[in-house]
Amino acid sequence: MSNKILFVEDEEDLTLIVADTLRGQGYDVLTAVDGIAGLEKFKTEAADIVVADVMMPKMDGFTMAKEIRKLSPTVPLLFLTAKSTIDDVEEGFEIGANDYLKKPFELRELIVRIKALLCRYNNRGEDIKFHIGRYIFNVTTQTLSLEERRLELTHFEAKILQRLATCIGKTVDASELMIAVWQRDEQSNRNSLHGYIHKLRRILRHDPSISIINQRGFGYMLTVENNNSSNSPPTN
Repeated sequence: MSNKILFVEDEEDLTLIVADTLRGQGYDVLTAVDGIAGLEKFKTEAADIVVADVMMPKMDGFTMAKEIRKLSPTVPLLFLTAKSTIDDVEEGFEIGANDYLKKPFELRELIVRIKALLCRYNNRGEDIKFHIGRYIFNVTTQTLSLEERRLELTHFEAKILQRLATCIGKTVDASELMIAVWQRDEQSNRNSLHGYIHKLRRILRHDPSISIINQRGFGYMLTVENNNSSNSPPTN
């Protein structure tokens, strides 16, 4: 049985092109022209993933997403947006988005993003985990556990921590982090990155062996004293 995609977009030509392309890839595609129609289709026909524009008439994509999240906490949400500021992107993730793609975009990239989200959320048994000192970082569920405590990370916290955990003991270039998390590197937005690093330091403070070091002018390094698993791959 093919995965069902709900594509919500008010640009008719773009909808026709995307829907035809996705159907050619074997997907079952539902379409809607605004947030109200998209929400109604999700209620009546459901979907395995929702791909939606942010700026739409009657009900915008963010408002629609909030309502969909009330109905389904787990269905993947992918936003299409012409907005480019980090604040706009963060707003989308704060209300439950799983990914976003800037307009204009290549259809090939949209397909890759859809496949990645469906793979991630349809295979819950294959969680990717990192052991960071006494913490267990579950990349798939974006949670950080320490003994009986379990904390849900935001999308950006999880993205940054994943990149740092992949390179424990090595400096990760700030530009690399910006591109990995926000898909672009703008000097004016470096304060946002530093703010998330500060949050991660506070979150990880219960294990004093863990540090996130600021390599001024270069980037950041995650270190764990007497870490025996720094060179170990993540576990499933």
